[in-house]
Formats: sequence, C-alpha cells, structure tokens
Amino acid sequence: MYAMGRDEFEFEVGRVLENLPQRLSSRIANVSFGVDDGFENLNLLGLYEGVPLTKRTSQYAFALPDRITIYRLPILIRCWMRDEVVALIEKVVKHEVGHYFGIDDARLHELGYA
Repeated sequence: MYAMGRDEFEFEVGRVLENLPQRLSSRIANVSFGVDDGFENLNLLGLYEGVPLTKRTSQYAFALPDRITIYRLPILIRCWMRDEVVALIEKVVKHEVGHYFGIDDARLHELGYA
C-alpha cells in the first residue's frame, strides 16, 4: 500500500479534472466531485451518482447536482508507488466521468477505463 495524504490525493483528483480535454470539461455541469476515504467498501474505487447526460429529460432542470466520489483507501491499497496511484486516480476519475456522459462499463472497459 502506498501512503498518500488526503490533501495530496485530492490535489491529484483535481489535476485530472483540470486536464480533461476542453471538449469534455466544457460539457460537465451540475456535478459535485469529492474524495472519501472509502472504508466501507474497499472494492469500490469510485462512484457516479446521478442522471447521465444521455438519460436526461426536461424534468432534470431542477435536480440536485450529480455526484462523483473517488475513494482514497481502495486506490491506495492497490498501489506500491506514487506513479501507480496517480495513474489509477486518472483511470477512476475518467471512468466515473464516462458514466456521467452515459458510457456503460462494457464500453469503458473497451476504452481502457475499467
């Protein structure tokens, strides 16, 4: 397990989000991003909660923000080096953002994000 503090972990999540291609980042709206320690389920690396863009209707207008949570400890226990942590954070963030855009797990797997 690699030891990385919460502040540094959150910084890396933010770095991934800042470096998303403009054509994607400009379309992300009404989404809350967060980091949780993830003690409850060490098999869950990230979670998207909300209504994917592909399933939204006009009734979505007053919905609460969607939420993407990245789980710190489940990622850290899978890594031995900082570079591994950074790469896995990137993969998980992009996976969850993919769900926001309506991409299912099978397609994310094909794209290398599962």
